[in-house]
Amino acid sequence: MERKIIILDTSVLCVWLRIPGKDTCGSGVDMMDYATVSSFIEEEIKAHTTLVLPLAVMIEAGNHIAQSHGDKHVIATKLVQLIENAIDGKSPWALFTNQSPIWESEKLKTWITTWKDMVNTGHSFGDASIVEIANFYASIPNYKVSIYTGDKGLEAHSPHVPILKPRRRK
Repeated sequence: MERKIIILDTSVLCVWLRIPGKDTCGSGVDMMDYATVSSFIEEEIKAHTTLVLPLAVMIEAGNHIAQSHGDKHVIATKLVQLIENAIDGKSPWALFTNQSPIWESEKLKTWITTWKDMVNTGHSFGDASIVEIANFYASIPNYKVSIYTGDKGLEAHSPHVPILKPRRRK
């Protein structure tokens, strides 16, 4: 049985949390607002999809909240609740500690080198960690993984699902 995993990016999390000044993400026909993001996430929750909240996304969203105008405490409370649910592995969130293998020394050395090669394309260190988390989950059998983001460049790094060739009868 295939299990669907969605890695949330900062852009969609900020829209979902309704952080002032970060109320849309994407561009052109791909622009997403709260209604679009919220509807997508609610549908995925109903479908029993597991949502993953990367450490970099938590940090970046927290920075955006701290720099925003409006009631920071209300928005920060929402983020803290999401983080607590992820730490505890409460549905629909993946248990946060499941991501710990990517932060081990040798693995970290490998993917920071990958980031260094990506930096000229405008990808942040946070983006590289999101890609690494997506690849980590994609390496688990029967997991279908995607990155939910308003950044088409980052979305292009979602793990590719191999196309299975049908066996031919002899």
